[in-house]
Amino acid sequence: MQKHRLVRVLQGMDALGLEQILVSAPASVFYLTGAWVDPGERMFALHLHKSGEIRLFANRLFALRGNVDIPLTEFDDTEDPIPLLAESVRPGRLGIDKTWPSQFTIRLMEYRSDVCPVLGSKPVDDARMCKDEAELSLLRESSRKNDEAIVRAMAAIRPGVRESDVARAYQQATRDLGAEDASFPPLICFGANCAEPHHATDDTPLRSGDSVILDVGLLWRHYCSDMTRTVFFGNPTDEQKRVYDLVLKANCAGRAAARPGVPMREIDFAARKVIEDAGYGQYFLHRTGHGVGLEVHEPPNASATDETIARPGMVFSVEPGVYLPGQFGVRVEDLVAITEDGAETLNELPREMRVIAP
Repeated sequence: MQKHRLVRVLQGMDALGLEQILVSAPASVFYLTGAWVDPGERMFALHLHKSGEIRLFANRLFALRGNVDIPLTEFDDTEDPIPLLAESVRPGRLGIDKTWPSQFTIRLMEYRSDVCPVLGSKPVDDARMCKDEAELSLLRESSRKNDEAIVRAMAAIRPGVRESDVARAYQQATRDLGAEDASFPPLICFGANCAEPHHATDDTPLRSGDSVILDVGLLWRHYCSDMTRTVFFGNPTDEQKRVYDLVLKANCAGRAAARPGVPMREIDFAARKVIEDAGYGQYFLHRTGHGVGLEVHEPPNASATDETIARPGMVFSVEPGVYLPGQFGVRVEDLVAITEDGAETLNELPREMRVIAP
């Protein structure tokens, strides 16, 4: 049990007037217990009371006995786990994790009509937003490995290559570097596909003059990395050069705005203003960034609607982009960690425009 993390969650519960919560997101359970379980369709929950009482409910298939140092209630596929959980919860409001399947909530209510379910993810989400030093160390290493992996993937960019070939080169690099896996499917785009921010990597072949977006991340000891670089295969056009320079300036502006005490929306504004002032605002199609940690997308967000105040330990992406339909796109993404007096950029890979000769 990570006791200092538990204390932060209990403080968050107290601030919201929650006496008990069910934590079910695998990343959140791992954050508190050190046990990672992917439960699939099976019930999985950590019941936490404001008194500090805690109990984990898990299927025996996951072999947690002896591997966690908290009270554990196990069940197998011949048993109904809901009555076991119903015995543990107390009357009144019960905070439910935002990702817990509704079927479990409904069935729990059938057993315990004196329990009122409410959304209860915030105490754990808020605690996870500010990484401790152990987490920051793992995130730095994850980003360092990712820097190495993307360089190896770029080496696969040559005449006749397909998007899927570069994706496989990246995945092989993550394995060679000892990572558990990619933190999300590698997003590799050539040419006009770069104008789709979430293009699904396919077998599109590389052509001279293409922009190439590599948006990739890996898992290192359960912690995610995420970065994007855009390169050009053959000499870029004047507009490609102009857009690349613009996006790079927006990336620098967003990272420069990242410091403690600043609302996350202002970090988005700083990056977005650079692009809007140059007349490309309508082609910046997404938020400037998102939190990264045990999950590759988690709070906080560098978006126009996020009022969260940046605090030391927060880690998030700064990834402005410009996407011209049917032509090309450019995105430059780095992870930053808020420090006591500014921000640390976790990625060290150069950002200057790179041209790969056909």
